[in-house]
Amino acid sequence: MQKLTKWVRPTYLPCIPLGDNRSSITACDAHIQLSRQAATEGAVLLKNEHHTLPLEKGTKVAIFGKGQIAYINCGGGSGTVNPPYVRNIYEGFKMKKDKLDVFDALSLYYEEYVEEQYKEGVSRKDMVEAPLPKELLERAKAYADTAIIVISRYSEENVDRRNDGTDTYFYLSDMEQNMVQTVTENFANVIVLLNVGAMIDTSWFAYNKAIASAIMIGQGGMEGGLAAEDLITGDANPSGKLVDTCAQSFDDYPSSEGFHESDDYVKYTEDIFVGYRYFETIPGKKERVVYPFGYGLSYTTFTYSNMTAHCTSETIVVSVTVTNTGNRAGKEVVQVYYSAPEGKLTKPSRELCGFAKTKELAPGESETIWVSFSTADMASFDDMGVIEKSCFVLEKGIYRFYVGCNVREAILLEDIFELPENVITERLHSYAAPEKLDKRLRADGTYEELPCGTVERASFPCTYKCAEKPEQTYMLLDVANGKVDLDTFIAQLTDDELVHLVGGQPRSGVSDTCGMGALPRLGIPAVMTEDGPAGVRICLDRCVRTTAFPVATCIAQSWNLELMEVIGRAGALEAKENNLSIWLTPALNIHRSPLCGRNFEYFSEDPFVSGKMAAAKVKGIQSQNIVATVKHFACNNKETNRHRSDSIVSERALREIYLKGFEICVKEAKPQMIMTAYNLLNGIYTSENAELLMGILRNEWGYQGMITTDWANLANHSAEVMAGNDIRMPEGTSWLLRQSLEEKKLTREELCACVKRILEMILWLD
Repeated sequence: MQKLTKWVRPTYLPCIPLGDNRSSITACDAHIQLSRQAATEGAVLLKNEHHTLPLEKGTKVAIFGKGQIAYINCGGGSGTVNPPYVRNIYEGFKMKKDKLDVFDALSLYYEEYVEEQYKEGVSRKDMVEAPLPKELLERAKAYADTAIIVISRYSEENVDRRNDGTDTYFYLSDMEQNMVQTVTENFANVIVLLNVGAMIDTSWFAYNKAIASAIMIGQGGMEGGLAAEDLITGDANPSGKLVDTCAQSFDDYPSSEGFHESDDYVKYTEDIFVGYRYFETIPGKKERVVYPFGYGLSYTTFTYSNMTAHCTSETIVVSVTVTNTGNRAGKEVVQVYYSAPEGKLTKPSRELCGFAKTKELAPGESETIWVSFSTADMASFDDMGVIEKSCFVLEKGIYRFYVGCNVREAILLEDIFELPENVITERLHSYAAPEKLDKRLRADGTYEELPCGTVERASFPCTYKCAEKPEQTYMLLDVANGKVDLDTFIAQLTDDELVHLVGGQPRSGVSDTCGMGALPRLGIPAVMTEDGPAGVRICLDRCVRTTAFPVATCIAQSWNLELMEVIGRAGALEAKENNLSIWLTPALNIHRSPLCGRNFEYFSEDPFVSGKMAAAKVKGIQSQNIVATVKHFACNNKETNRHRSDSIVSERALREIYLKGFEICVKEAKPQMIMTAYNLLNGIYTSENAELLMGILRNEWGYQGMITTDWANLANHSAEVMAGNDIRMPEGTSWLLRQSLEEKKLTREELCACVKRILEMILWLD
């Protein structure tokens, strides 16, 4: 196909297909099959007693639960995707009727129930489990020898879930408990499928001998139902691993006590002890784990051998040979953890520092895996000056390494890394410090008292120098062609035009999230944005259907960076084909609590997994010259009152947990755009937080891209510009900016600095 000249695609309609022979690539068969593959690789086999799975050909099954029909392929809000269809679990089973014999009458009962619920206006979030007629149970029992129970959970943007009388999310509802009890009392072979976006209670089947097998199939996109069937019949071998710790109760998670303490704030008193860092470290908490971080079974078995760690002063290289010792082909995820010496700075007992997924290994086949990381990656941030304030420190002592299939079963290596003295790996600054956090957790289970009080904030004077206004008029294409530099081009802009460019622009084409740019006088195109971390989200009334991939948590459970990159590339092509230039993904906030309504959009409780997955997706997206937008920066870990809630967190936890994934993504993938969050961070809106945006993101990490707000936040646009937040979406507050210019609270230079970064993004596009 002939290469288009610059900005033709975002500027003109109709859309031009990108596929072979002018076929459409949006929701094409190749992308749909990619979605199905991702759903199988991201599923986690949690239990498989007596090798119940995969089921033998011809097995008669009865499927229980509304979730087989009301299958949740993704969550709600901006994470919604509108594909041409969604394959539910019952449909998936029927497509493989040559392999399994399904008791249709039971599934058709649930189908009728779900349809009636929808007709009555009941949403997926509020739909309760269907009652089970005794007569139908008896018929199912007489027909089938195996029962499959489907449990589904729905969550959405702007609403957190709860565990109370009106909303049972983490635990089974009374109706679900009754269904489970009835099924287990009447069937000898019981299998559980968890159609969930993130962690829920797993103890009810883990400790129940009447339940043989369980698979966390996640929210697997448009082909999730067929992918579940692939796994149950053995057409696919589960290779996913948990990216969250499954605890025995909601109260076991350290964030639970204060999650709903107030709508106005959240105190992160557990500090760096999030997820497995908490359960594997704090005395007495290991026993509260049902399934540890990184856990996942397979239909085959693997052994590890020749495990070594080659250590230098700068780099650790771990190697291990993985051998498939079973009788089925399969993939294994190799996980590498380190243990730092407990010195003056409290530390988790283990931290993930590397992982790799093998190719599909045939029975008896081996592969040697190499995982390397920097010694500086094992440093701890000293925010109190115990050793040296505002520095990352490698404390003296012995650093040990573990290799294995999950955090609990990882094998200690003989090789060690030993430091005779403390080493400062990075000298930084005290930025975004809390004023109201009075304590934080230590490794021994006690709390350290923290000083409270007013914190002096750093200022970042604008360094932009305005160029002389040129005598002739230049178009933006002249900058692209090298006829004039960008600063001279910007000098032509009036103050009103600068104000215009730092605010979002009306939507065009199929976009429903508005655009950026749009200044025809100087040839600045309008480039459109679109939501959708699980696929490009185009609203139903646009009559364009896109591929719905599995949600972020599900893909993260694949631990397959190459797969994540391919999905990013596929989604970017769908965006490009529909004249969309900016894809508002990936989201990589931390799974701090099981109740966060947006967990399905995020990857993991672990910042290393989150950062690596986000970087892979960004690389895939931007390989097609579509802008990836990394969000939500930062500490957007709950949805309740998200526009006003203050995330109160220590500098150390901020650096090591909540910013680490963003840092990995920024340094490895160089995203063109980052989106700030709605919430306040230690008393300041993230979009107004100069220490966060200029101090950490730009100055310390060297970020060169542009920054956008989240849509319709409550912050002050003028303060955002001064803090280095380049654009306000979906529209700017022009009157406020003009007033600030007149009162000299805002300078032309500050506006120009933001506009320059916006135009650099547009110039990067095709």
